[in-house]
Amino acid sequence: MDRLPPNHSPEAFLADVFRSRQAHEGKVIRRSARDVERYIGREAFICEVYRRGFRAVENAGQIVIFCNQDPVRILRPRDGP
Repeated sequence: MDRLPPNHSPEAFLADVFRSRQAHEGKVIRRSARDVERYIGREAFICEVYRRGFRAVENAGQIVIFCNQDPVRILRPRDGP
């Protein structure tokens, strides 16, 4: 999926993202924020993520999607900030 054609539809992009084995197994997937913006738009993508009951975070130009409904926690050392 790294090299999608420029005319790739938003529906096809979503199908590619959410039909992956990792998504079906409730694991974590990631996509480039640039690709998300280019193929479907950030707001539409995030709406679809939440419609499915998933959560997402963004860091360093990547959107990480947690394909399950488990809580997401930021891990920190006990004695740290």
